[in-house]
Amino acid sequence: MKVSHHPDYYLPLPEGHPFPMVKYTLVYDRLREAGLLPADNIMIPEEASRADLEYVHTHDYLERLFGSGLSAQEQRALGVPWSPRLLRRSRLAVQGTILAAEAALDEGRGGNLAGGTHHAFPDHGEGFCVLNDVAITIRRLQREGRITRALVVDLDVHQGNGTAAIFEGDDSVFTFSMHGERNYPSRKMRSTLDIGLPDGIDDDTYLSALKDNLPRLIENFSPDLVFYLAGVDVAAGDRYGRFNLSDEGVRARDRSVLDWTAKHGLPLAITLAGGYSPNTVRTAMLHTIVFEEAMK
Repeated sequence: MKVSHHPDYYLPLPEGHPFPMVKYTLVYDRLREAGLLPADNIMIPEEASRADLEYVHTHDYLERLFGSGLSAQEQRALGVPWSPRLLRRSRLAVQGTILAAEAALDEGRGGNLAGGTHHAFPDHGEGFCVLNDVAITIRRLQREGRITRALVVDLDVHQGNGTAAIFEGDDSVFTFSMHGERNYPSRKMRSTLDIGLPDGIDDDTYLSALKDNLPRLIENFSPDLVFYLAGVDVAAGDRYGRFNLSDEGVRARDRSVLDWTAKHGLPLAITLAGGYSPNTVRTAMLHTIVFEEAMK
């Protein structure tokens, strides 16, 4: 399976910042050391073009990103300080998801060792998300005629509010978000199907909810491509997650999505999304699981 990675997915942040930026490097290193990622399967993205970003994001927002930068208020909502390097890193991640989706269409599966920035709206970023990589990729592939219909399976612990808002009312994109009902964001958007779960949920209850809802996703919708946001902030001990899934529960979740898409012959593009264990090595280990399963 081909996956996207670039050394500049890593961007140094101020000391003590809660976002574990080094996880992108650690996931790559773990896959390489395990022999799961031969050099021929690594796709190195360039920065996504501004024209591609304009499929989703407003002219004014992009003018600020490419010009004077974001205001202090915008940076507080975003949660990370703006810089030209942040814009470059975000554009690389967008292109990484584009490459992953193209690989999935060509070969059945593809991955991005970043991405899943589902809190980015057309006119602003929030929740550590600058640009909405999955939404941009869908719009580009639709414009190119490579796909007509896309399904977004978002299993990050936080609702994909930006993605939901972008595609609300668009029958060509089905957005499914299974998330913590009382977790961030406080104001939820409307996905095609939202499943809000309580704090403290365990493996059995979570996996049962997933099993109950995965079949519903194609009852009346036949996607050309599936995007999987495999956030690991569902795992026990995550500083922002408030769920109680074991490591094996995370693996069972990922396996369920992989098996379900394979059963139906659906191309699958995988992105990392969130993960915030106080131990960054553990975060990277959890993120590696989906690729271990996908590469079997």
